[in-house]
Amino acid sequence: MTFIYPVILTQTDSGTWKGEFPDLTGCTCEGKDLQDALEEARLAAYNWIDLELQEDAPVMPCVTDLADIEQKPGQEARNIMVHYRYTEGWDE
Repeated sequence: MTFIYPVILTQTDSGTWKGEFPDLTGCTCEGKDLQDALEEARLAAYNWIDLELQEDAPVMPCVTDLADIEQKPGQEARNIMVHYRYTEGWDE
């Protein structure tokens, strides 16, 4: 399965980046530069999705369109793609 969710990345005064997923409650990331923050965002989103899919009745949130995200100065909004291999009940 492939999931795509937007992340809003904000550059801090010290030059690092912090990110927040508007659709994935409590899912955040941080990086020393933009590239590092994007890699951490992918990992954070994967972990959030994995945890949700382990629930008895998982509910994946609707996706906010990137064009609908209001960006302030010093912010970047990017889509993060996560490939998830769901193997429950799969026998090898």
